[in-house]
Amino acid sequence: MGTSTATLKARLDGLCVRYDTAAALVKDPLSVPLAYAKPLDREVAAFVAAHLAYGRVDPMIRAVRAALAPLGTHPADWLRERSESAIQRHLARALGTWAWRFHTADDLAAWLLSWKRLDAESGAGLESHLLPAPDGESDPALSRLVQRLRRELPASYGSRFSLPDPLEGAACKRWRMFLRWMVRPAWPDLGLWTRYPAHQLVIPLDTHVARVSRFIGLTRRATPDGRMAQEITEALRRLDPADPLRYDFALSHLGILGDCPGVRKRSTCAGCPLYTVCRAGSESAGRTPR
Repeated sequence: MGTSTATLKARLDGLCVRYDTAAALVKDPLSVPLAYAKPLDREVAAFVAAHLAYGRVDPMIRAVRAALAPLGTHPADWLRERSESAIQRHLARALGTWAWRFHTADDLAAWLLSWKRLDAESGAGLESHLLPAPDGESDPALSRLVQRLRRELPASYGSRFSLPDPLEGAACKRWRMFLRWMVRPAWPDLGLWTRYPAHQLVIPLDTHVARVSRFIGLTRRATPDGRMAQEITEALRRLDPADPLRYDFALSHLGILGDCPGVRKRSTCAGCPLYTVCRAGSESAGRTPR
């Protein structure tokens, strides 16, 4: 017999209590935009941080901070007040040999210029470019923006890495993360966008969320793609229809912080709020957990 919805919700609520803490947030790229005070500055910082959010956490966060440092304490005003050529010249000098994994300084400059252009069109950042359609479908708007940026940005590996398309089956983890940060009004997210419905968000699917979600029955799929992200999100909507992504931070940090060994044993797992609903390791293989 499967786990009841009420039981699963109670266990996940317990996981949120464990990980929805300032200590867990230190190991999260969201800590970077949270350091800014003004909403548009937070948006610029989030736009950079979310799309560089891959690889080891500590060096990634250092790379994000270094990427934003040339823009000063008010990056949105900095971008708005300068011409594209002036921005490119300044960043070329200030960033030097900056790089993060697949992204180069040129990729970063192009990314920031794309924010400047999109902001100039809307007059208020990026929200209007990503709003779901009236029928509630959110992926077409994201797809249109991705396809536009594919045409406008240099065809470098770093740029293309930042531009997966949900309508092509991609999970779009970094875009989903950016949207979660900007839309959700509850801790730890920024909640700066008021027109985008929180219940339309799709979970930012990383390896940790995919693995734990399989362990607790949120998905049966093996491949961490867009279909898995949608399946997990639908399962979470049954637990919290208005705010399904309230569980994302806790699910991901169970893995990010190394607290989930991946094999269900009483000696190592009994303290985890998900222990009684987890099917990991020895249990899923039909052996009795120790």
